[in-house]
Amino acid sequence: MSAPRDMAAPAVLTLGRRSRLWSTAAVIAAATIFGLSYSLSAPLIAMSLSDRGHSGTYIGINAAMHALGVLLIAPVMPALAARFGARSLAAAALVVTAVILAAFTLVRDETWWFPLRIVLGMAAETLFVISETWTNVLSTEQARGRTMAVYTAALSLGMVIGPALLSVLGVNAGAYLAGAVIALGAVVLVLPPWVVAPARTEPEKAQPLRYMRLAPIAIATTVLNAGVETAGLSFISLYATQLGWTEARAMQLISVLMFGAIVLQLPIGWLADKMDKRRLVLALASISAVTALFWPFALRETWLAFSVVFVWGGLFVGIYTVMLAMVGSRFQGNDLVGVYAVMGLAWGVGALVGPALAGVAMGANALFGLPGVIALGCAVFAGFLAKSRSQT
Repeated sequence: MSAPRDMAAPAVLTLGRRSRLWSTAAVIAAATIFGLSYSLSAPLIAMSLSDRGHSGTYIGINAAMHALGVLLIAPVMPALAARFGARSLAAAALVVTAVILAAFTLVRDETWWFPLRIVLGMAAETLFVISETWTNVLSTEQARGRTMAVYTAALSLGMVIGPALLSVLGVNAGAYLAGAVIALGAVVLVLPPWVVAPARTEPEKAQPLRYMRLAPIAIATTVLNAGVETAGLSFISLYATQLGWTEARAMQLISVLMFGAIVLQLPIGWLADKMDKRRLVLALASISAVTALFWPFALRETWLAFSVVFVWGGLFVGIYTVMLAMVGSRFQGNDLVGVYAVMGLAWGVGALVGPALAGVAMGANALFGLPGVIALGCAVFAGFLAKSRSQT
């Protein structure tokens, strides 16, 4: 673990309550706006390629370039944070995002969209790692759970608003430019001098394997979260329609799940500050595993289905929220940045594995396949957490 001086600089430790709150709010708002821009651009690029006659395989490979960008930038994030500082990196990531989104309106040869997506993925990973680190550094230990709950809820809100905004703007150049303006506007939130930034640290070589050994449970949490999140968003509507739901009502099911993921983070964050965080994560994972198996029965009644997915979405996302707080409590400096960066790598692994397993499971059993594989993932994670007593 790094020395306390690394990221928790004296200037941050001695912040007044009002200054800390305003700085935290600015960083969370910037991450939320970026989440909006990201969730708008991902389906926008896919639909643009589809409108130009490209196949699903072509679109899928193009989308995978985002993950490639994450894999390329994550190992060097601690060194970049040490060299340039959180404020400069966050501002640069937002500016790069704005420039790349605007470039999509000018580049006619879709072959060049592949390197553009790689750079977009690198910018996204940079801002997510920096914003998570920055928010954790600004938080006090007494309120860390609540602070990270607000961060997670706000980021989820941005992810929900993006597609909604796209439905209004339509698939056109104006939507790309709107995303660029939104990302550029977020720069204003992190540049003011009253927004206190973490201190720079000693530069170090990329060492992702070390961070994996330091925080195996945090890595496992991220794989689980990414796998279930991407599988759920990809297959829940299909799962519901196979059980007799209309497409419109199935989409409402996803919206209710996301709403639960936003609203319930606040009470979960409060609990994280009042009890042992590890026990809370274990409880959330165990309950998520059991309640996932109720889906086939709950979907027989609309009101019951909405109630179940609302609660389940909040509890499941709460696993990641509490883990962010646990990481912030244990690590500082380059270690904090490094662990969050490796969690970005783990997210890519989960996002690749999750949908594949869910697809196979649904093919094997239409009724219990999807909830079964999700329940199994949560149960395996809970077992791993129970056996790993001393690590994060």
